[in-house]
Amino acid sequence: MPKVKIDAERCKQCMLCVEFCPRDSLRISERTNLKGYHPVEQCDEESCTGCGICALVCPSVCVEVYR
Repeated sequence: MPKVKIDAERCKQCMLCVEFCPRDSLRISERTNLKGYHPVEQCDEESCTGCGICALVCPSVCVEVYR
């Protein structure tokens, strides 16, 4: 099963990964990081296919996809 790992401290809440996810597997977290942003988190692990689009569009390079 694919796993998306997001470095919450580097995430700037740009939401590109959330918008481009074809399976809506990502969402904005309720918690904040040290910079005051709400980082992205994986909300539905079962629907993730591991396509890697989220990692490709992340300008902060804080998303890793493991298959």
